[in-house]
Amino acid sequence: MTTPESNQNAQPLLDLQRVLIAIRRRRRLWLSAALLGLLAGAALAVVSPTPPTAVTRLLVLHADDAPQDSGTLIKTDVAILETTRIAGAALQKLGSSEPPEKFVKSYTGTGLTNNVLELQVTARSYGEAVAKAQALADAFIADHGQRMQAAADAEAQALLGQRDQIQNELNEVDRQIAASGSRNSQIGPAELQSLYARRADLTSRVSDFTNKANEAKIGTPQLAAGTQIVDAPRPVVESPLGPLVTNAGIGLGFGLIAGLGLAAVLSVVRDRPLLRREISTHLGASVIAQLPKPRRWGHGAAHRDRVAATLARCVGDGGSVSLLELGCPGVAAALAVDMAGHLDGPVVIVDDLPHQDVLALSGQAGEGVRIVDASTHEKARIGVGSVSPGTAWTDLRRLGAETVLVVRAGKASTLWLHTVARQLADLGIPVIGVVLVAPDPRDRTDGTLWDGLHTALRGRAAFAQARPGGSANVDDHPTKWFAPVPSAPKGEQTVTLMPVHADLPTKQFTPVDAAEAHVNGKLPLDREG
Repeated sequence: MTTPESNQNAQPLLDLQRVLIAIRRRRRLWLSAALLGLLAGAALAVVSPTPPTAVTRLLVLHADDAPQDSGTLIKTDVAILETTRIAGAALQKLGSSEPPEKFVKSYTGTGLTNNVLELQVTARSYGEAVAKAQALADAFIADHGQRMQAAADAEAQALLGQRDQIQNELNEVDRQIAASGSRNSQIGPAELQSLYARRADLTSRVSDFTNKANEAKIGTPQLAAGTQIVDAPRPVVESPLGPLVTNAGIGLGFGLIAGLGLAAVLSVVRDRPLLRREISTHLGASVIAQLPKPRRWGHGAAHRDRVAATLARCVGDGGSVSLLELGCPGVAAALAVDMAGHLDGPVVIVDDLPHQDVLALSGQAGEGVRIVDASTHEKARIGVGSVSPGTAWTDLRRLGAETVLVVRAGKASTLWLHTVARQLADLGIPVIGVVLVAPDPRDRTDGTLWDGLHTALRGRAAFAQARPGGSANVDDHPTKWFAPVPSAPKGEQTVTLMPVHADLPTKQFTPVDAAEAHVNGKLPLDREG
């Protein structure tokens, strides 16, 4: 058995079940957001169609190509392609005066493999796009060849520099050998033999560096020749349906995510209870029945009639009850008319709703049922009012001794539910229970409070049986009152039963002597009237 206090202490900081139910109830919101995103994406595809595009592919060879390359070289080629130098060279070839900075933004390069580069160019027409793609490809190939040739020339120049240094050393050795033939030379035969060996080595090295420099000047013609266009520039003609579907799908996804996020945030920020457990806890009354969401064509009348029959049995003979709505005046009015049809004898329904919804249903009332306006002073057996913001709280007591709250799920905030419960408690109006309207069909929470037995339906049955006539009004609950008793002789007591409406209901006992009580072994007890 649980109590409201234990339920409140066990409530998590963020109730996921409540959030999911709130999202499901706000499906119009996120479905509308998804539809709006879908339309926005489709409209964007129509308003901003894909510009004319041309595509070409290049085979780019590198001197440092290796199977283990991770694509660094082709990424370098892409970065060089998207520079103003290449763009300016292409525009110069086309004879265009377009700024290179603007032209760079109209094309992109993509490295498909380590040696294949794809180039996409957009323009105002397909012919212009193809021409620009061809010019860009030629400019990139020429630039690539120039960079390779520049690298070869630099290598050849370095080799020639080393050759010149060795040549200077060789010239010095030749000078020493020539000087050894003079009469005054001090170079011996051994030193002369060493100079000859040194000259032979230096001559060989000079020859090697000369050959390497010549080869470097030639470069790598096979790499320059291999870098070429492998797929000629061609226009890319796409069906307008493709971009339309793509943009619409993207818009649908973004709209759906935004709508679901907004619904989840609103479920937390607005704090409007949806679960039976929450509504019963905040109102301090159990949910005794529930009605589905009202439909335009009147579906659910049979269900409402069964609920009305249950509430009619709660009224009893001669009792009065009020139906106080919160967010569903039409349902409360129809429920009151159905209740009147299940009561015996003449029934007076007092309509205290702001728009007199009960009077609008006067044609559906049966025989013996009269519907009057709240301005009359006739005593009501069924009173219909409202506890929505702006309610005149002091006028609710005349609608009935007890009340049934007809509450629409998710209509009122937690603060207002507390306000309703507090005002009804201050007015002394017992709440029989709550009829929950439009609950979530997947709500499996318990809406029963396990305290307040004197107002709960399960406790009213016992009170009704104990009262003559079988009425279940809370004012008629069997109550025992005791009056003060006069002094009596020792060992005697007098208990007088007072009328129900007497003042100062107290229970008193005559004094008993301690010795006598000890002898008898007990104190005299009171006797209920």
